[in-house]
Amino acid sequence: MYPLRGAVRNYSWGSHTALAELTGRPAPTEEPEAELWLGAHPAAPAVVDEDGTTVSLLDLIARDPEGQLGSECAREFDGRLPFLLKVLAAEQPLSLQAHPSRAQAREGFARENDAGIPLGAPHRNYRDDNHKPEMVVALSRFEALAGFRAPTETVEFLRDLSVPELTPYASELGDHLDATGLRALFTAWMTLPTKSLVALVDAVLAGCERYLAARAGSDDEFTVAARTALDLGRAYAEDPGVIASLLLNRVTMEPGDALFLPAGNLHAYLRGTAVEIMANSDNVLRGGLTSKHVDVPELLRVLDFGSVDVPWVRARIDRDECLYAPPVREFELVRAELDLSGTSRPTSAAFGGPASRILLCVEGSAQLRCSDQILNLERGEAAWVPGSDPELVVQARSPHATVFAATLPIPSEST
Repeated sequence: MYPLRGAVRNYSWGSHTALAELTGRPAPTEEPEAELWLGAHPAAPAVVDEDGTTVSLLDLIARDPEGQLGSECAREFDGRLPFLLKVLAAEQPLSLQAHPSRAQAREGFARENDAGIPLGAPHRNYRDDNHKPEMVVALSRFEALAGFRAPTETVEFLRDLSVPELTPYASELGDHLDATGLRALFTAWMTLPTKSLVALVDAVLAGCERYLAARAGSDDEFTVAARTALDLGRAYAEDPGVIASLLLNRVTMEPGDALFLPAGNLHAYLRGTAVEIMANSDNVLRGGLTSKHVDVPELLRVLDFGSVDVPWVRARIDRDECLYAPPVREFELVRAELDLSGTSRPTSAAFGGPASRILLCVEGSAQLRCSDQILNLERGEAAWVPGSDPELVVQARSPHATVFAATLPIPSEST
């Protein structure tokens, strides 16, 4: 196993303190730090120290896919690490976005290659040919928009806002309480001419202010949604994402809560710190709430307009371990709460098993033991454990430690 150093990504919505404090660096930082990438994506691979030489995880795996990934993982995923682990630190809202399915990603990637669009071009949508289902587990209180709210509830909300400009839209959705109605309403708002959009956003924000003033002290779902629209309006005036937020589930996550976002799920992270794991892709289709490239027609092409309940992931808890296992082959995540009570136990399948693992300590200090090798992790440090390594033992070195482990799910006996 190897100490693993992640790549910090600087985006405007990031935090000047969260990632620096996690990794023991001086804060505040000069630039906002948004994500810490722990994986082998070509855009920003993590690195290991091998015999005094710094080697990217991408190159380490490429030299010996079976030894590093495990034979089953190397065979199933063509010698590539199938997941990307991140720590995400949002001080400002992220873009309103969705991710493509595998088929959509392959088609879009080939289409943009054929068009001669450079991989690094700012207006490029598809930077690889993979899908990007993702799961986020909160480290702090974490705010998000995730998936379309039930149309019946949205109609009620739009009418409660008492904004005359919203009346025809609420009536139209009320006549089509399904995915077709949501598609029509979302498309209409996202493609409004600038003058009409500005007028509607201004009217909606004024309506939200009146709505909140009449409900001072309330914290129900619609009140929080109205407050969110106001916050977005302050950050992104004249942006269609401000009114689009009225259609989405508004989610507040506490530490340990998890969401799974499949292909086509419209979402926007608003603020907070979290561990995020996804298929090894950087494909994002944006519709607003950003200064980056926006492609509304392409976003509309990949969106799933079926309304859903908040897409919580229910963790399976076994003693001090929480297993987050969404319905994908590329990844699962375990959160282990360790202490110095005297237990030094073999880890669960997410730490052991026949595939590679990335371990990340987010609280306290932990020790990893693998055969005769010992590796200590402090808060903010990570490790790469090849698939060829035997079972791990992980124990606390401080009164309490929290360690995340990312790996592949173990196939059931019936598969």
